[in-house]
Amino acid sequence: MPKSALDKDLKKVGRLEEATQALSRSIAAPGLAILFLIAIFLFMSGLAPVGPLSLFVIAGGVIAGYMALNIGANDVANNMGPAVGSRALPLGAALVIAAICEAAGAILAGGDVVNTISKDIVRPAGEIDVRDFVMLMMASFLAAAIWIHLATFLNAPVSTTHSIVGGVLGAGIAAAGFGIVNWPTMGAIAASWVISPVLGGLIAAALLGFVKWQVLFREDRVAAARRWVPVMIGLMAGVFAMYLALKGFSKIWKPSTGTVWLLGVAAFALGTLATRPWVVRRAATLENRRKHVAGLFTLPLIFAAGLLSFAHGANDVANAVGPLAAIVAAAETGHAATGNVTLPLWVLMIGALGISLGLALFGPRLIRTVGTKITKMDAPRAYCVALAAAITVLIASALGLPVSSTHIAIGGVFGVGFLREQLANLGLRADGPKPVKPSPNEPSSLSATPEDAIRKQIKREKRRLVRRRHVLGIAAAWVITVPAAGGLAALFYVLLKAVVTF
Repeated sequence: MPKSALDKDLKKVGRLEEATQALSRSIAAPGLAILFLIAIFLFMSGLAPVGPLSLFVIAGGVIAGYMALNIGANDVANNMGPAVGSRALPLGAALVIAAICEAAGAILAGGDVVNTISKDIVRPAGEIDVRDFVMLMMASFLAAAIWIHLATFLNAPVSTTHSIVGGVLGAGIAAAGFGIVNWPTMGAIAASWVISPVLGGLIAAALLGFVKWQVLFREDRVAAARRWVPVMIGLMAGVFAMYLALKGFSKIWKPSTGTVWLLGVAAFALGTLATRPWVVRRAATLENRRKHVAGLFTLPLIFAAGLLSFAHGANDVANAVGPLAAIVAAAETGHAATGNVTLPLWVLMIGALGISLGLALFGPRLIRTVGTKITKMDAPRAYCVALAAAITVLIASALGLPVSSTHIAIGGVFGVGFLREQLANLGLRADGPKPVKPSPNEPSSLSATPEDAIRKQIKREKRRLVRRRHVLGIAAAWVITVPAAGGLAALFYVLLKAVVTF
C-alpha cells in the first residue's frame, strides 16, 4: 500500500478513536450523574420518616442532588474560569482544587440555618398548610434546578440564588396570588442585576489599572514588581480574611465589625511582609518583560480561586439543599417550616458531593466560556477579577446592597476586558504608552490596491477585545432568570396540586 494511502487510513482511524472517546465521555457524564441521583434515592428511602409526606422527602432528596449538580456545573465556573483562561491552572487541576475547596466549604463552614421562605420573597398572611408548603418547596426547587440546567446547556452563567428566588416567587403566586409577594425585596433583587456586575466590573478595572500603571507600564517593571506585588498579595490576604470571617465561617464564628477590620489589617500586614522575600527572590531571575513579570501573579491567583471556591461552597450549599431541609422539617413536625431550620450534616453532604460532582462532570464547558470566550485572560487580569469579587461582596455587605456573586464575577471579567479595549484604542499597550499612528484620511492618500484600502480601514476601526454577543446573551439570561424559574415553578405547583392527593 502506498505510504500516502496508509497515512490517510491512519488519520481516519485516529479520528474514529477520538470520536469514540468523545462519545464515551458524553455518555459517561450523564450516566454518573444518574447513578448519583439513584444513590440519593436509596439513601433517602431508608431515612425518610414514616408518614404521608415520606414520598415527598425522598423526592426532595433527589431534587436536592439534581440542584447541587447544576450549581456545580454553572456557578463554580465563575471562580475557576479566569484562572483557567489565564493558563495559571490547567483545567484538570482547576477541577480538583475547586471540588476540594467547594466540598470543604460546604461541610466545614456551610450555613447552619436557612430561611425557608427564601429571604422573605413571599410572606403568607397566616399559617401555611403543611401540604401546600411542601408542594411549594418542591415546585420552586425543581424549577430552579431545571432553569440552571438549561442555562448551563446554553453556556450562560446565571445566579443560583435568583433562580431559587424566582421559583419561590412563582410557586407562591400560584398558591396564594400576587398579594403574597414582598415587592420591596423583589425590587432590591432586580436592582442587583445592575448593581452587581457594574460594581464588580468597576472594581476589577480599577485594580487592573493600578497594576498596569504601577507595574506593567513602568520602564523598570521588575523593580516596580518588587515594590507593589507584595502589597497586592497583602491586599488579597486582608480582603479574603475579612470575606471568610463574614461569609465563609458564619456557622462557627460571628465576629464583630471591629474584629473583622482588625483581622483584615493584620492579614494585610502579614501577607505583605511574608511574601516580599518570595517576590524578591523570584524577581531576581526575571527579565524586564511583561510576560515574565505577569507570572508573579500566578501563584496568588491560584490561592484566590481556591479561597473563592471555599467561600462559595460555604454560602451556596444552602441554595442546593435548603428546601430539602425545610421539607424534612415539615415532615417530621407536621407543620410548615416558615422560620429558620437547621441544615443537618447529611443534608450538607448531599450538597457538597453534588456540587463537586457537577463541577467535574459538566463544569468544563462553562469554565471555558467564562475564562476564554468573553475576553482574553492572563494572570494579572484574572487576579484582579478574583480580588474584585471578594472586595465587592464586602462593600455590598457593609452597605446592605443586594448583590449576586455570579453577576459580580462576570462583571469583573467584562470590566477588565473593556479596560483593555479602551487602552488599546487609546494607543496604550502593555509595554508602555505608545501612540498608534492614525491612518491617513485625506483624499490624496490613495491606496495602491483594494486590499490596501481594506487594511487601512481595519486599522481605523476600533479594536473589539470583548465579544459583544456574550454581553447580550449573559445579560438576557440574567434578566429572564426570575420570570423563567417563576413560570416553571407555578406550572409545577399547579400540576402537583392537580395530581397529588393526601
